[in-house]
Amino acid sequence: MKATCWMGRNTVEVHDVPDPTILSDRDAIIRVTSTAICGSDLHLYDGYVPEMKRGDVLGHEFMGEVVETGKGVGNLRLGDRVVVPFPIACGACDQCRNGMTSICENSNPNAGVAEKLWGHSTSGIFGYSHLTGGFAGGQAEYVRVPFADVGPMKVPSTLTDEQVLFLTDIFPTGYMGAEMCDIEEGDTIAVWGAGPVGQLAAASAFLLGAHRVVVIDRFDDRLDVVRRNTRAETLNYERDDVRDSLKEITAGRGADAVIDCVGLEAHHSNPALQAYDRTKQATRAETDRGHALRQMIAAVRSGGTISIVGVYGGLMDKFPIGSLMNRSLTVRTGQTSVHRYQHGLLDRIERGEIDPSFIITHRAKLADAPKMYELFKHKQDECLKVVMTP
Repeated sequence: MKATCWMGRNTVEVHDVPDPTILSDRDAIIRVTSTAICGSDLHLYDGYVPEMKRGDVLGHEFMGEVVETGKGVGNLRLGDRVVVPFPIACGACDQCRNGMTSICENSNPNAGVAEKLWGHSTSGIFGYSHLTGGFAGGQAEYVRVPFADVGPMKVPSTLTDEQVLFLTDIFPTGYMGAEMCDIEEGDTIAVWGAGPVGQLAAASAFLLGAHRVVVIDRFDDRLDVVRRNTRAETLNYERDDVRDSLKEITAGRGADAVIDCVGLEAHHSNPALQAYDRTKQATRAETDRGHALRQMIAAVRSGGTISIVGVYGGLMDKFPIGSLMNRSLTVRTGQTSVHRYQHGLLDRIERGEIDPSFIITHRAKLADAPKMYELFKHKQDECLKVVMTP
């Protein structure tokens, strides 16, 4: 079969690889009908996530048709159309029973590797390095799905792939980012990053009752998309003083909560500060650039909440712990436990409350993956979200 393979930093290629096979009674094989490139895939592409190996199959946002199941998968039938959560969850450990499937205790066969970096392991994740299990991803024609009696969710034929594909990751991620803000009537929420997750976090904040939402980015085409498709206001941090603007919007208090949808490759409008963190990251003196997170901590009101769903990998320099502690700020974060959200969000799509497909700007064949990665990375042709079909 054809699959998108990581071949080294800034290089992906589409190769013929062996078809997946059933390895456990709880496995299923999915024929992929739609797959997407995620912003966090760029962290792999750029070489900032450890334990990648040449030839690894990428992709954790995918859906398709069930073509084979193991003997222990009684909830799926051949031909079922399903979306597959990016975290792999056993469904039986303490974390899974508590709805925290992204930190499943049983699904990462390389847990010992993750523990060396983070102290404890996450769940397994499709197509996201051997740090999270080394599972082949979904930018391919077929995928083996472990614990298929727990993960894949059947979707109705009345909805298109594009309407439901993002239930695999970025819609639940944006929604969880907003949910962790504990939004109350009258709240103003600020979202850093107008990429796909930031767009859906802004939309989700309104679904959860936010009074005002402000999205911060430096790309006007992305800010235009969020204004067209949500009621959010926008700030361009290369033109606007974000902290002062948010204080003006909120009568001097600051945003009630802020959502980080940027992660470890943040950009700073000050060239000297940008060069400082880029140099430290390039020399591996730090793994993560913290510009956006530092700005959020300064901009949120005292007693406010910082919700982090942008992906971070390891360590960052100059973290403002003093502001965090002295101003009674709350930090909430995590990889998204997609299983906990997917059914409720599917209901919202079916009711017509939201159509997440508004973020799609580019559609391509799987064979075009190398070109699409470059387009997406460099934000060329106003690329916001790429969906590919095998």
